Amino acid sequence: MLTYFSCLTTVSRNTAKALLACCVVLMTPGLGACDGERDFTPDVEQADLERGDLTTLAGGGRIRILSPPPASVSGLPRQPHYVSLERRLVEEFVRLQDLDPQWVWVDEHDDLIPALIEGQGDIIAANLTVTPARSEQIAFSNPLRTVRERIVTVDSAPIESLDDLSGREITVRRSSAFRETLEGLEGSDFTIAEAPEDLTTEQILHRVARGSYGATVADDILIEEVSAYQPNLHAGLVVAEGRHLAWGVRRENTELLAAVNDYVGHYNPETDRSDIFAGDLEGIRERRVLRVLTRNNAAAYFVWHGEIMGFEHDLAKAFADSLGVQVEFIVVPTRIGMLSWLLEGRGDMVAAGLTATAAREEGPVTFSRPTAWVREILVARPGDSTLATPADLAGRTLVVRRASTYWNTAQRLESEGIGVNIVAANEDMETEEIIAGVASGQYDLTIADSDMLEIELTWRDDIVGLFPVSDSMPHGWMVRESSVELKAAMDAFLQQMYRGWYYNVTRKKYFGNASGVRRRATERVSRSGVISPYDDIVRRYADRYAFDWLMVTSQMFQESRFDPDAESFAGAVGLMQMLPSTARGFGFDSLTVPEHSIKAGTFYLRRLYGMTDDAATPEDRLWFALASYNAGYGHVGDARRLTAELGGDPNVWFGGVEDVMPLLAKREYHSRTRYGYCRCLEPVLYIRRIRDRREAYFIELESAGR
Repeated sequence: MLTYFSCLTTVSRNTAKALLACCVVLMTPGLGACDGERDFTPDVEQADLERGDLTTLAGGGRIRILSPPPASVSGLPRQPHYVSLERRLVEEFVRLQDLDPQWVWVDEHDDLIPALIEGQGDIIAANLTVTPARSEQIAFSNPLRTVRERIVTVDSAPIESLDDLSGREITVRRSSAFRETLEGLEGSDFTIAEAPEDLTTEQILHRVARGSYGATVADDILIEEVSAYQPNLHAGLVVAEGRHLAWGVRRENTELLAAVNDYVGHYNPETDRSDIFAGDLEGIRERRVLRVLTRNNAAAYFVWHGEIMGFEHDLAKAFADSLGVQVEFIVVPTRIGMLSWLLEGRGDMVAAGLTATAAREEGPVTFSRPTAWVREILVARPGDSTLATPADLAGRTLVVRRASTYWNTAQRLESEGIGVNIVAANEDMETEEIIAGVASGQYDLTIADSDMLEIELTWRDDIVGLFPVSDSMPHGWMVRESSVELKAAMDAFLQQMYRGWYYNVTRKKYFGNASGVRRRATERVSRSGVISPYDDIVRRYADRYAFDWLMVTSQMFQESRFDPDAESFAGAVGLMQMLPSTARGFGFDSLTVPEHSIKAGTFYLRRLYGMTDDAATPEDRLWFALASYNAGYGHVGDARRLTAELGGDPNVWFGGVEDVMPLLAKREYHSRTRYGYCRCLEPVLYIRRIRDRREAYFIELESAGR
């Protein structure tokens, strides 16, 4: 199925099959069932095929980029991330031609080259390995990277030599370059097993990590990225050296190929871009990348619905754009490691919501102009009426990290004669983890920056901020003292940006946004049996996509309180609160129009339902789909893998994955996941509220005789 949109396109041979594969009763009582005739595809027009060269493409104003869908290849980059970099580079190339980049998503890897040849796209940018067989079909650009291919197993069953391969089964996609590599190996007796074509190499590596496959082949770039969160993988025998990764174009498109090669030569991706570099701005511009050291938390850098987000992320990216360079975010494993990583040259700057203090600037580092001003606030549980002033802290316990400015504040209170007990939290804990400990009663009190507290208060009501315990303090970016030019560029950027339109919009997006305080509408059923003004529309599309309309209505209330103009902190809009980019990817627009939003939301939920066919029951499948709708498919996948690691059942929601999802807010767990930090108590509450409200709707409709 090929669908064409103004800025996103999808090519999918199996999307409709996946959505139509299972027609079941999803919930009881009264949930809709599939009758085998429902159409689970959006209303979109078939794309025109175009095979023209660069001159022809210029007339159309765009270049179409063929690639696997981002959800299948991207997560939370914890280090320089080749797939993310490749996407940025190809978009930069297209814009340098004064054209617009248009992504064309191809669900199955072996469809990429046929889609290009047929004219569904103009260039393949998909981490594609150059092979003789592929070179007979399409033309490849000059190499962007050179890699090695290695056999990957778990640590307990390594393959280090050809002799170790004997009797082993190696699983790869039939269409992959790795299959060609394995067929060329001599001197060992092993079996090649075929993985499904719709699995990415990363997903195959996941299956190796959990024991579903015994071994596979991957390039060393991907192995390094996946090993960052799947530490039990072992990269063993090298089976191919000097493999080139490149972009592909049609063989007859010589103009386009020449332009691509000119760009690749200018970018010179094979130039040394080692992890260690301690130069100043001139060197950063030569390397064409700004490396930002950060933390994976709600204020700095996180994934939400597949989008990389965070206040520090957005601001640092805008700074990199102002320098005309790419940006790479590197998650430092520990807070106390950020200084040493910066000084070692493993990053160019730190953007992690750090408070600029005189003590921190005593070393060979310095801070930029302030990115924000905050106050430190005492955090307690609701109803703690005994605390009104700092003097009331006598006999109470403050839990804070020793290396944080909160520790200094607590010690100052103690030095003022207030008999407060100070307990050191684990240095690897994020502030929101300690706040969660206060909410649960594990800790008595803590201190948090006002902006972090604002984030927490947008979604939880089990903590309160009582009063400030500090004056206003500046947050800033940290750089090496020797990076004089970079520091000057930062200060100039922040002076121009601070409190301007972009800054204010970005700040409001993350801090103090009343995402949970939308206009309220009644959630009771009227005597006439009407739940919302949109009942008829919901019934129509719930039936079309084989869902119970009461469940969809309950979800809609949870998303927007029946407010068609609702907008979330991240830009999700409408009754069903979809991101416009996600909706456009499926051919939907105008999400503030109730019918469009309801149709798009139910279609998207059905697609997520189709992606969880390994759930234990149809109900579990629905819960996984709803959790993915709320938190993102990637975070749900992380929680399922973690559930299996912890000995639970990854295919059931209640009593299984539901119990594990909140652990993704804890660093000891999210540090080994693909998508990282998640406020994943939210989807747990989201599902329970939708389920309970749906039951209440059913009971009230029964009482009303409807």
